[in-house]
Amino acid sequence: MRVTIRRPAQVGGDVRVPGDKSITHRAILLASMAEGTSRIADYLDGTDCRATMDCVHGLGADLTREGADLVVKGKSFRQWKEPASPLDCVRSGTTMRLLAGLVAGRPWFSVLTGDRQLLRRPMARIVDPLRSMGATIDGRDSSRLPPLAIRGGGLKGIRYELPVASAQVKSCLLLAGLSAEGETVLVEPGVSRDHTERMLRARGVPVRTNDLRHSLRGPVPEVSPLDVRVPGDFSSAAYLVAAALIGSTRGVTVRGVGVNPTRTGLVDALTLMGATVTLENEETAGGEPVADLVIRREDLVAATIPRSLVPRMIDEFPVLGLIATQASGQTLVSGAHELRVKETDRIAALATQLGRLGAHIEERPDGFLVEGPTQLQGAVVDSGGDHRLAMTLAVAGLVADGETVVESAGCIVDSFPGFDQVMERLAPGAMVWG
Repeated sequence: MRVTIRRPAQVGGDVRVPGDKSITHRAILLASMAEGTSRIADYLDGTDCRATMDCVHGLGADLTREGADLVVKGKSFRQWKEPASPLDCVRSGTTMRLLAGLVAGRPWFSVLTGDRQLLRRPMARIVDPLRSMGATIDGRDSSRLPPLAIRGGGLKGIRYELPVASAQVKSCLLLAGLSAEGETVLVEPGVSRDHTERMLRARGVPVRTNDLRHSLRGPVPEVSPLDVRVPGDFSSAAYLVAAALIGSTRGVTVRGVGVNPTRTGLVDALTLMGATVTLENEETAGGEPVADLVIRREDLVAATIPRSLVPRMIDEFPVLGLIATQASGQTLVSGAHELRVKETDRIAALATQLGRLGAHIEERPDGFLVEGPTQLQGAVVDSGGDHRLAMTLAVAGLVADGETVVESAGCIVDSFPGFDQVMERLAPGAMVWG
């Protein structure tokens, strides 16, 4: 699928985004391993989360859709069955990494696989500590690459210092720790998303956090079922924030967005660039802070993005790169090595594709340098099957002169089903899909 974009007269409106992808993944996994029924309201029904649904179904959970809700009839993870066939994680790195921690604790054999894109993504950062806990794991390139063949059971708690702050690695090892004998202690070098810790505590698991140290003592006898409502995905809202800041004449309001501080590094980065993102109607839902985001067009200035923000905005760097093309001066991103091993090499892809639109963006080993402001010019660009790059390029088309065509745009449904409808509300007629 491709999308053709022409610059609209104005961008603005009042919209909502789908449920948070990170929270949906975790809610499905935890509901599937709880004895009883859990209802997940406003969950993200995207490609990545469907992969998680199919995998837990293969382990014995029963899932049904009821309107905007997902009803999960789980079994205690101690009663999960050995999967009869490989568990297909499709393109979802979150599914593979978190599920690896869970099946590593079960005394049977499983294989985690996916499509070609996922099979290129390195897994050593979870494989090495899981092996230290006692799991037997094989894969390609000395287990650096999937598929992962895991023979689990007999895990022991370990103390592990994460080389980089990573919510996926932390979550994988906490989930493995549920089945491990003794204490699992994880120490991070910086703050990362804390959804797993919050959601485990809400289900009765005593996860302890002291600054950057997280621990739990296993084996944990059970995880309680729980009904949850998933807030809007901040990472999806980021594209609408960008559209408001660089293309809006009326302003944009995004309703009911999760604003967990471990996720909102983009707001801090934009504040450094002179933007104002206002939080209104703040509340707490299911243990997560939620608010409406109100954004208006601003005259932006370049900034050096602090490395400490990287774990809190790792998914938002492509769209930050776009925003930086409209800021005065040089915006520098560093310390973001992880962008090299996402669905694409996001540093190289961003520099190449925004460059086709006329952006002045210099690739760095662990980030990029953007010189602005630049009037973008329409061109044919390609997402390479990366949903975050596809949405970034689509928003770029809203401020580019002439016609912009984004190839391989169908991958947007991985994280933002309904993106086309939301953009139609903000910029009627600007995007044509086909």
